[in-house]
Amino acid sequence: MLFNSYIFIFVFLPLTLGSYYGLHKLGKPVFAKVALILMSFWFYGYFNPSYLWIMCSSIVVNYLLSQLLQRRWGGTISKGQLALLKKALLGIGLIFNLGLIFYFKYYDFFVDNLNKVFSTDFQLKNIVLPLGISFFTFQQVSYMVDSYRGETKEYNFTDYTLFVTFFPQLIAGPIVLHNEVLPQFEDKNNWKINWDNIARGLYMFAAGLVKKAVIADTLSGSVSWGYSHLGSGLTSMDAILTMLAYTFQIYFDFSGYCDMATGLGYMFNIHIPMNFNSPYKALSVVDFWKRWHLTLTRFLRTYVYFPLGGSRRGTVRTYINIIIVFLVSGLWHGANWTFIFWGFLHGIGNALTRMFRKQWESMHVVLQWAFTFLFVNITWIFFRADSISQAFTFIKRILKFQNLNLHAAFLQTFQLKEFYLIYSHIPVLNKIMASIRGSDALILLGGMLFLCLNFKNNQEMNFRPTTKMAAVTVLCLVWGIFTLSGVSEFLYFNF
Repeated sequence: MLFNSYIFIFVFLPLTLGSYYGLHKLGKPVFAKVALILMSFWFYGYFNPSYLWIMCSSIVVNYLLSQLLQRRWGGTISKGQLALLKKALLGIGLIFNLGLIFYFKYYDFFVDNLNKVFSTDFQLKNIVLPLGISFFTFQQVSYMVDSYRGETKEYNFTDYTLFVTFFPQLIAGPIVLHNEVLPQFEDKNNWKINWDNIARGLYMFAAGLVKKAVIADTLSGSVSWGYSHLGSGLTSMDAILTMLAYTFQIYFDFSGYCDMATGLGYMFNIHIPMNFNSPYKALSVVDFWKRWHLTLTRFLRTYVYFPLGGSRRGTVRTYINIIIVFLVSGLWHGANWTFIFWGFLHGIGNALTRMFRKQWESMHVVLQWAFTFLFVNITWIFFRADSISQAFTFIKRILKFQNLNLHAAFLQTFQLKEFYLIYSHIPVLNKIMASIRGSDALILLGGMLFLCLNFKNNQEMNFRPTTKMAAVTVLCLVWGIFTLSGVSEFLYFNF
């Protein structure tokens, strides 16, 4: 089920809120948790119920292994034997989780490349990727590793299942830690409706809906047009606008999802950790990754970078570790060489920024921002392209800078219907818009850049439930709902 769908907004969400708070009001906190888990199962299995057995099996296996890792064995075995046993259990858990991801996400990719390299003819299984498998698997790996380290409480199976399946963060993150959400479910103060949190949650959900349904989905049409015409007359200027369109599409798609997920968390009195912090304000590649997908960065730093030695084993090893982490990040995003190369580029960019930190910081901040934004734009081309060769063809088309014309059909994809309805009824404004070729694209892309650079994140706002904010919330909800002509997935649902 998608946040940006009628069934979610008008059926699922009211039923879930009503059952959760209703059971708490009846003094049945355990039943309230179970109800929330069951509703989360419905949310997850709505499009494909067969996904449920994968997630449920993963939950059962990971919970049992984590329980064994947390168990106090007393004097039944020696310390040395206990250490070996815990390492063995952790190894089994990691093999299980990585094997699960490998089979469903990377098997066909691996076999396809094996066939190409060794001229073999192994059959592809054409496996359908289960939604959110990378997210709920990484979340459970973090819990298991923390159990191995002795950093977890012994939660019961209901609490653990709720930690994994809580629907606002189930499909596309954030990758939350057990100590971030479970104590909030145990806090009795959170068992009653908090109308301030409901108001803030509705506002954030509505704002995210507009980002997704109005902005990101509009730009999606422009991006699709650009990439589909790469081999049939796409001009250099078309390619530049397509590149910018995708840069803002993925920004508002992911930002919209994060706002909606956080807002839904607030409605249940659960504060979900920030996952998005104005990444296009970044002044370096290092800074970008302190702002983009924060919980993934945290996971990779804690469970990959530090175990590799972090920065403790010399300069060269530090840079190698950084590149390895970003290769893992690229592979995590998808089973395609484009994602791996995208991760590699960010690893190189991150390492070079650290290597030449003094020289970089001596530049004017405007230049720091401009070079960072340009780097992010170019690397997004590899992220979006179907193949590395297509990405390089796209970049070559930009660099040729020969044909600066813009296709009329392409420009029409940037037109926001709501904005058109406004200026088409104002003769002076309509005349100005008609006299400037590509005015819709300039206004949309320029407006998006202005929003990215000049506004705070919704999570940073000092929200107060005023009449003004209520009006803004209603306006955004109505605008977003009436824009839902078709249900489109969030980009990160594919990862």
